[in-house]
Amino acid sequence: MWFWTLSVVGDVWFGFSWLLNQLPKFNPVKTIPDMVALKRQYDLPDGTSTLPGIDVFVTTADPIDEPILYTMNCVLSILASDYPVDRCACYLSDDSGALIQYEALVETAKFATLWVPFCRKHCIEPRAPESYFELEAPLYTGSAPEDFKNDHSSVHREYDEFKEHLDSISSAISKRSDAYNSMKTEEGDAKATWMANGTQWPGSWIDTTEIHRKGHHAGIVKVVLGHSIRGHNLGSQASTNNLNFASTDVRLPMLVYISRGKNPSYDHNKKAGALNAQLRASALLSNAQFIINFDCDHYINNSQALRAAMCFMLDQRQGDSTAFVQFPQRFDNVDPSDRYGNHNRVFFDGTMLALNGLQGPSYLGTGCMFRRIALYGIDPPEWRHDNIVVDDKRFGSSIPFLESVSKAINQERSTIPPPISETLVAEMERVVSASHDKATGWGKGVGYIYDIATEDIVTGFRIHGQGWRSMYCTMERDAFCGIAPINLTERLHQIVRWSGGSLEMFFSLNNPLIGGRRIQALQRVSYLNMTVYPVTSLFILLYALSPVMWLIPDEVYIQRPFTKYVVFLLVIILMIHVIGWLEIKWAGVTWLDYWRNEQFFMIGSTSAYPAAVLHMVVNLLTKKGIHFRVTSKQTAADTNDKFADLYDMRWVPMLIPTTVVLIANVGAIGVAMGKTIVYMGAWTIAQKTHAALGLLFNVWIMVLLYPFALAIMGRWAKRPVILLVLLPVAFTIVCLVYVAVHILLLSYLTF
Repeated sequence: MWFWTLSVVGDVWFGFSWLLNQLPKFNPVKTIPDMVALKRQYDLPDGTSTLPGIDVFVTTADPIDEPILYTMNCVLSILASDYPVDRCACYLSDDSGALIQYEALVETAKFATLWVPFCRKHCIEPRAPESYFELEAPLYTGSAPEDFKNDHSSVHREYDEFKEHLDSISSAISKRSDAYNSMKTEEGDAKATWMANGTQWPGSWIDTTEIHRKGHHAGIVKVVLGHSIRGHNLGSQASTNNLNFASTDVRLPMLVYISRGKNPSYDHNKKAGALNAQLRASALLSNAQFIINFDCDHYINNSQALRAAMCFMLDQRQGDSTAFVQFPQRFDNVDPSDRYGNHNRVFFDGTMLALNGLQGPSYLGTGCMFRRIALYGIDPPEWRHDNIVVDDKRFGSSIPFLESVSKAINQERSTIPPPISETLVAEMERVVSASHDKATGWGKGVGYIYDIATEDIVTGFRIHGQGWRSMYCTMERDAFCGIAPINLTERLHQIVRWSGGSLEMFFSLNNPLIGGRRIQALQRVSYLNMTVYPVTSLFILLYALSPVMWLIPDEVYIQRPFTKYVVFLLVIILMIHVIGWLEIKWAGVTWLDYWRNEQFFMIGSTSAYPAAVLHMVVNLLTKKGIHFRVTSKQTAADTNDKFADLYDMRWVPMLIPTTVVLIANVGAIGVAMGKTIVYMGAWTIAQKTHAALGLLFNVWIMVLLYPFALAIMGRWAKRPVILLVLLPVAFTIVCLVYVAVHILLLSYLTF
């Protein structure tokens, strides 16, 4: 009865979760940006533009787990994007406070004086040099083919030197610091880390001290490139390489380094805290009307992407009520077979795109453009009151920042930021200090939401709850690309954080059932689905372990009559997959993407999702939230194999249930074969039918766990045919063992 009861509860939950997933797709709408109309309306004949300003945020947490080369390629793609130079600013947030990140950014700015004009002159795509130079035969669409060969070879050579400079920064800082410390410090004093200008770095030091370490240092703001109207003092590398950029715009967008202050006495609030620090600092400098944020391992793959998002923000029909525009996430380091479903196109191209017919997609953490005042917690125009009070209890005590908020609300646009002065920089460092947002509305009703592992979904929910809408933007050439964890363990750690954060949202004040006073009904259902889906894994795990019943001598039925029950399930599953086929047909998703989604959901349901549920139970009992773990983007040591991480098996406790399920199903199939040999003459037709249907279930589980079986094989998985040989061998061994044990027991009992 206990198993029957759990089965009924599980089936009811499966039906409920399926409805939660289907109902928000009631009115799917595809939207396409009209770039020609945008250009016609906002680009002027003299080459200038009246497009609004954009502040681009890039966040990085650790130069080891998130390699500097990835981060700098992200910055270069932003500096080279096709958007008015005087209306775009890039802010890099470095949560490590390491000097190596700042000096790498300075080197990047120097290389950008060559790379950006090269991209503009020859219409380069993509504009991240690492990805561009990996292309074997890039399609040329520029207007100067006679110069391209010489320019390409010169820039490629300079890029190789640029990467060597990045690699040498760490040793250069160490040598410089040792030299300064030998001259300027006495024995027993702390060994400081020194900048190139002979001053001590205010962030974390190589030889850490109490106030100069990761997690405890002062706030830092440094303007690497000023506004284009004031120029920059980096010089141009074009003249030294005999490159002709006479008819090309060589100006660069503004570039700013930020490392928010940290103190052990205050919660740093992870990525949300870093984004809010950027939000405040940028308000004092550029105060752009719109903001777009990127993880440091993403880059702009389509130089028109910023303009595409602006098409929705400036749409005369619903633009003023659009709080954010979300782009799908794409990855260019995933293995061709996408073994662990990293592309997740069923979600990005199906589920999210379908939400366009409601209030719009949720915020997905990166590649999302926001309206600044929506992040400030201001209501959309149709709900907004006149004379909004901007006070220090809500926004903090900085007077210049409060003034910038008022200007943003009143849409007082200024494309030229104030001159860079010591007073301005000091105020910017003040608003990124560790304690600035304490006892304010930051992280609650203002900015990105705190106290949760997945700040993205909750932030989007808070904005939708105020009545704003969002849009989903897809482009023929993918807007952005990034790096995904192709190692199974890293991928599952990522899933634990996402799903755990979703469960945290359900048990918080942002619960979709009670929060969001102006959120639409079906939009609320979509958020409910996003917060409770990990619970489904508990019932899937129960069913996946049910093959151990083959080891029981007696027959165990989930339901009676068993045959009709299994046929009923097969019909239901078939109907669900037919509906899935219609969805992927509409979304343009391939069958491989759909199948990988099914397989990885099974792997996650026996590992990451139950782990997230367990974390949530611990959280409810101990009030300790989901541990934030930066997903490592470092690859395995084998540099000759692009997908070396794919074959590196790293065992962690959460993989135990999946392993048990795999072994149980292998054993069940072997035992079923053994029982067939032993009892074939004694079984009735009904028993044979039951055995065949049960065996079909076992085989289905095995097919879904196929990627996990490959992961266990490690480098042997490069030849999947080995697995196809090993599995029948394993089935046969179990079968023979079962028959042998049965014969021995029978002989013993007879004796």
